[in-house]
Amino acid sequence: MQVNDTHKSRRGTIVFAIGCLLLQVMLSPNIGMGNGHINFALVFVGVYALATGGKSAVVAGFVAGLLFDLLSTGPIGLMAGLLTLLGFGLGIEERNRFSDGFVSSLSTFGVASLVVTSVYHLAMYMLGSSAGIVDLLLLRILPTFALTYVAFLPFAYFQVRNTASGRAKHASGKSAGLRENHYDTRNL
Repeated sequence: MQVNDTHKSRRGTIVFAIGCLLLQVMLSPNIGMGNGHINFALVFVGVYALATGGKSAVVAGFVAGLLFDLLSTGPIGLMAGLLTLLGFGLGIEERNRFSDGFVSSLSTFGVASLVVTSVYHLAMYMLGSSAGIVDLLLLRILPTFALTYVAFLPFAYFQVRNTASGRAKHASGKSAGLRENHYDTRNL
């Protein structure tokens, strides 16, 4: 019999969300390259959408983006909209995409975070927050992307390790033997 403890995953998600919020408030403004800073809201939505997906990833993206907007000097709703779309795009398959492997998750998040970071900073450029294109590309987009991507790595590694250990426990359990006998034709 397989037991699914949903409260354990909810507790882990809530702890992860609060941790990312605290990191965004306390650590992100103090660590930067150029004018770029770590976006822990993007990290949270990326990990959550790749791990669970579905409608909950869209809601998590909206809430995380709204909190990011409230904590930053940008317009309210810009990052909320971008992270909502990110949660939808990464979580559209409604499965744990970390089970595909570490490299697949890294490349998927890398492309998505570069797009979100670029669109956000381009919108901020149109609102007059940067001096020019060089400032936009070299001092805002690339440093923010690099710092966010590096901050994503330990969370992704931890998620892949949890996924792999869950598969190992499941494969060594009693239900693995039942699945092997599914196509057994002796009892027909």
